[in-house]
Amino acid sequence: MSQQARQARIGVGLAAAIVSAWAVLHVYGVFFHPLTGARGWLLAPLLLAATTWLNVGLFIIAHDCMHGSLAPGRPRVNRNVGRVMLALYAGFSYDKLLPKHHDHHKHAGTERDPDFSHSNRFWPWYLAFFREYFGWREFAVLAVLLWSYILLLGASPVNALLFWGVPAILSSLQLFFFGTYLPHRQDEVAFADRHRTRSNEFGYLASLLTCYHFGYHHEHHRSPGTPWWKLPSIRRQTTESARSAAA
Repeated sequence: MSQQARQARIGVGLAAAIVSAWAVLHVYGVFFHPLTGARGWLLAPLLLAATTWLNVGLFIIAHDCMHGSLAPGRPRVNRNVGRVMLALYAGFSYDKLLPKHHDHHKHAGTERDPDFSHSNRFWPWYLAFFREYFGWREFAVLAVLLWSYILLLGASPVNALLFWGVPAILSSLQLFFFGTYLPHRQDEVAFADRHRTRSNEFGYLASLLTCYHFGYHHEHHRSPGTPWWKLPSIRRQTTESARSAAA
């Protein structure tokens, strides 16, 4: 089996697992989880946290698709999977986000970077980031879906907001904090190169739970064709090379 075929098999397999888990928890949370009794309320935070993390995963899968790394050499697969993932994530248009994301890579940390902000503070930057990507189209799509859930499918408004609306907002904060704010904010330490980004020092599990290894952001910018699940190995190679050079 070629390296590309192996990468595609693993990437598509992981994507299928993530979206299947998301769908199960999404449907259960919105339509079936009882918000009554001690057990129902005790499980609610766990369900909310798991759904939020899987929401992040939907975006990360779409992000790999933007770089053609989900299924290398299969542009139609990358494009179609990316479209579905972003639609499920927040009604986003893959075709609209694709050129913006490539502009981010080409012009990272400059005025031509759609993710750039003059403010180094979290909330002003996040709000600018939110306005850049979430517009009236996305709002209309989500509003129609929300009311369809409630009026046509009989979902509880509280459940719909708690297990769909809240995870969507929390996942956007999680993606922004670990995938944009921490890697790209100005610091006392200068950026290493033209990519104008840095990586966190998290271990494997923390890196996976925070942002599917997207916090190894310098490695991602240097090798955008590397899928999310291979970033830890690239990070180890980078760290080992730096230690060898310093020795």
